Amino acid sequence: MSKEFRPWKIDEVQLLPPSVQDYVPQDHVSRLIVSLVKESLDLSAILGSYRSGLGQPPFDPRMMTALLLHGYASGIYSSRRIARATVERADFMMIVAGDAPDFRTISEFRRRHLKALADLFVQVLKLAEKAGLVKLGHVALDGTKIKANASKHKAMSYDRMKKREAELAAEVDRWLKAAEAADAQEDKLYGDKRGDEMPDWVADKQKRLEKIREAKAALEAEAKAAAEVERKARAEERRVAEGGKKSGKTPTKTEPDGKAQRNFTDPESRILKTKDGYIQGYNAQAAVDGAHQIIVAQTLTSSSSDQAQLAPLLDGIRANLGTNPDEVSADAGYCSDANLRTIKRRRIEGYIATGRQKHGTKSATAEKPSRAGSLIAKMSTKLKRAGYRSRYRLRKQIVEPVFGQIKQARGFRQFLLRGIDKVKPEWALICTAHNLVKLARAA
Repeated sequence: MSKEFRPWKIDEVQLLPPSVQDYVPQDHVSRLIVSLVKESLDLSAILGSYRSGLGQPPFDPRMMTALLLHGYASGIYSSRRIARATVERADFMMIVAGDAPDFRTISEFRRRHLKALADLFVQVLKLAEKAGLVKLGHVALDGTKIKANASKHKAMSYDRMKKREAELAAEVDRWLKAAEAADAQEDKLYGDKRGDEMPDWVADKQKRLEKIREAKAALEAEAKAAAEVERKARAEERRVAEGGKKSGKTPTKTEPDGKAQRNFTDPESRILKTKDGYIQGYNAQAAVDGAHQIIVAQTLTSSSSDQAQLAPLLDGIRANLGTNPDEVSADAGYCSDANLRTIKRRRIEGYIATGRQKHGTKSATAEKPSRAGSLIAKMSTKLKRAGYRSRYRLRKQIVEPVFGQIKQARGFRQFLLRGIDKVKPEWALICTAHNLVKLARAA
C-alpha cells in the first residue's frame, strides 16, 4: 500500500492573498522593532534632515530605520544582503510592505544617518531599563578585537617604509631614465604619438611610492605630537617636584619607532594580538548588566590595551542611566592603580583581576607587581580571600556570552566601514541590535 502525502499546492492561485504580516509570528523580533520605531523611538534627527520637496518622494525613514535595525539583529549587515532579504524573507518583506528599496538606497541611508542611528543605542537602553531588564547590580566590562575592513598585509612598518621608499624611488628613477633614453627610438616607431608616454606599471609604482610617503609622513607627525605631549608631561612633573620651577628638556627623538605600523586601506586601524593570532582591527568595548545581559555602555578604540577604557565605560553608564552600578568586574587588562582609585572614588564595589587566573585554581598567576598596601595588593588579597565565592566569577558568565552572541550567533566578525569615526557608530549599531534581541525575547 503506497503512502499518502499532504498535497503540495505550489501552483494553486490564492483568491484572496493574505497580508504579508500573516506569515510573520506575533512574537517575532521584527514586529517588536517595527512597533518601537513607529511608537517609541525619537527619529527627529533623521526626519528633520528631509526638507526639500524636489524629486521623487524618498522611502519613509521609519521603514528604513526598522529595516537596518532588523538586519543587524538578524546577523545581516551588508546593504546587498539586506536588499536581497526584502524579496526573499517574509520578516523583511513585512517591514518594507512589499516595496523593497535598492541596496544603494540602503547603503546611502546608513551612510547619511550613521550618527543618528548610533544615538538610538541610548533610547533602546532606556526602554530596556523601563522593561525591568537593567538592574545595575553587577556590571561586567570587557573588550573584544574585531577585524577592520582592511587586510593586515596592507600595513607596513616605519622601518620598512623608509627602505621601500628608497627602493621604489631608485626603481622609478631607473625607469624614467630608460624611458627618456628610448624617446628617440620611439619617435621613429610612433611618429603620431608624443613619444614620452610611460607604461602603466611605472604609474602604479609611482602611486605606491606616493602612498608610502603619505603614510610615512603621518607616522612622523604622530611621533612628533607624542613627543610634544611627553615633553609637557615631563616639564609638569619636574615643576611639581621642584616646587613650581618650570624646566625640562625637549625629547630629542621625534622619529617614529621603527616597528610602528600604518595600514594603507584603513590607516586608523591597528595590528592587534588575539588568541588566534594577529589581526588588523579595532578593540570594541562593552559594559554588560548582569540581570539580562543588556549592554549598558559601549565604546571603541584602536589600542590593544583595555586599561584606558574603564573610566570611559563607567562614564558611559552614568551618562546613559544616570547612576553608577553597585558592582563592577573586569579582567586583568583593566587593572591599574588609577582604575582602582576611580572605582573607589565613585563608591563602586570592584572586582578587578590583578593577574591571569587559571581554570580550577583559587589564585591568579603572573600578577602585576605591586607594593604592600597598594590598591592592587589589596584587590589581590580581596579576590584570593573570597576564593570560589568571589563575585569576580560572574564576569565570564555575563560579558563573554554577549561577545559570543554577537560574533558567533549573529556572525559579526568584521566591520563594514573604515575609519574610527565611522566604526564607532557601527559598533553602537551592533550593540543596539543586541539589546533589541534581548528586549524581544523578554517581551
